[in-house]
Amino acid sequence: MDLSAESFGVAPRRNMGMLEEMPLSLDPEDVIAEFEAMTRDAGRVQIETLKKILEENGRTEYLQRWGLDGRTDPESYKSCVPLVTHEDLEPYINRIVDGDDSSILTGNPITTISLSSGTTRGMPKFVPFNDELMESTMQIYKTSYSFRNREFPIGNGKCLQLIYGSRQFKTKGGLAAGTATTNVYRNPLFKRTMKAMQSPCCSPEEVIFGPDFHQSLYCHLLCGLIQREEVQVISSTFAHSIVHAFRTFEQDWEELCTDIREGVLSSRISVPSVRTAMSKLLKPNPELADLIYNKCQGLSNWYGLIPELFPKTRYIYGIMTGSMEPYLKKLRHYAGELPLLSADYGSSEGWIGVNVNPKLPPEMATFAVLPNIGYFEFFPLRQSLDGLEAKPVGLAEVKAGEEYEVIVTSFAGLYRYRLGDVVKVKGFHNSTPELQFICRRNLLLTINIDKNTEKDLQLAVEGAAKVLAENKLEVVDFTSRIDSSTEPGHYVIFWEISGEASDEVLEECCNCLDESFLDAGYISSRKVKAIGALELRIVKRGTFHKILDHYVGLGAAVSQFKTPRCVGPTNNKVLQILCNNVVKSYSSTAF
Repeated sequence: MDLSAESFGVAPRRNMGMLEEMPLSLDPEDVIAEFEAMTRDAGRVQIETLKKILEENGRTEYLQRWGLDGRTDPESYKSCVPLVTHEDLEPYINRIVDGDDSSILTGNPITTISLSSGTTRGMPKFVPFNDELMESTMQIYKTSYSFRNREFPIGNGKCLQLIYGSRQFKTKGGLAAGTATTNVYRNPLFKRTMKAMQSPCCSPEEVIFGPDFHQSLYCHLLCGLIQREEVQVISSTFAHSIVHAFRTFEQDWEELCTDIREGVLSSRISVPSVRTAMSKLLKPNPELADLIYNKCQGLSNWYGLIPELFPKTRYIYGIMTGSMEPYLKKLRHYAGELPLLSADYGSSEGWIGVNVNPKLPPEMATFAVLPNIGYFEFFPLRQSLDGLEAKPVGLAEVKAGEEYEVIVTSFAGLYRYRLGDVVKVKGFHNSTPELQFICRRNLLLTINIDKNTEKDLQLAVEGAAKVLAENKLEVVDFTSRIDSSTEPGHYVIFWEISGEASDEVLEECCNCLDESFLDAGYISSRKVKAIGALELRIVKRGTFHKILDHYVGLGAAVSQFKTPRCVGPTNNKVLQILCNNVVKSYSSTAF
């Protein structure tokens, strides 16, 4: 068998215009067979992939700086090229953004820039985007779809894709810039791949790329309802967007029914291009309006809303791990008995792994690394036995049960790039590791010797939310910060809740939060008063919606939005939104 990188489609240089014109067919069993062959010798494919990346980009200014001198083997690469963060590459990326088209990071010029969501550090970061990244995105989509379709086959139907393209703009140097999701959605290859996957979007492009996401969301829901008998999949990039959409439906369902009954679009939709596109779909249909109206009236607290509205839906699909886990309870409420399938593992910088076990619940989801879409290293988080800091290991050298930080070398100009994600190796698919996402490494609550991650915060909130649940209330959303203005400093947790709770209940929640941080450093610091009493601040309804609006205003797409779980001291605007909307505050008496 030919085990060369080319035989596995290692992002060979192709003409994108030709790709866009080629008819796209998809045989899921062929895709799975290719994946199985590639992952049987993942280590070999990784060596070939690195060789390909370095052959294409070895003459770049960045790689020449490190003296590789044409060598493409992993040992030379790791000994010459240092580990970097985004801050290290920013000067190079900024030159590209400003119009320098010399070979800075990639052999071929970068013509498109992706913006990250900006929720980690308060502002978006620029990341190079190119044809190879687009191709690897479609490879991930097709592989994931093929495994899903084996377990949950769908026929020719529609997908209610709750997706939103942010506005694209030209950088100072004339490059097209937009969020990573926008760059994908705007590429003709995306639309053709969705069609090949029997998952064309219900909504016209004018809705996806509408300038006002509130109007786009309303129209997405309307498009789905009009085509309700054809909808087989409900999806979005993140679980948050799906929950947000159906929370919005709870408020707007009667107006949506009126639009369907009369065949006239609500006056709330003011964007001319969106109105024109929707007028082609919307015709008077009183029978459908009555059906939807009666189904909504018959629901108990909106449980099982999605299958009632869309009876042929097979599953709900989106990224549901990490910071999305807190939304799963509400999503399951809307989904009733429908399965939730977690989408694949990637970031604005590129893709890493695909969900090949779609039947696993999202909390247990793992992602098999695709060994041909980049070169991957893994930084062990456990110190070596001699006390020295461990060194990164290759994809074929990771051990099951261990936790690592992911390091990426991509076809888009990132070399030994520390992604900042912590993953756990749960096992192997053939010889490629299956990763479970644990948390972002830099999202830490720490004052003294305490170290609490995003996952620790999530577990604490889940524990305290049980007190609310006994009173038929829920946490709509949450975040945190360190308050160092007091002596000693203390944790502040912000909650938006679904209704009114008594002071007694919220005081109990506050104490429960404080006791739920199980980190030994936190507990001992609280006991000796080296960390002050945890503070729970309740914010007005709609506060987290204002935070979403703030990020959309910065250029983020709703599809890409993640609520920041820890608001750093430099994230002044989000801190201001939170503090200006506090209605109640409680201090823990747990220690």
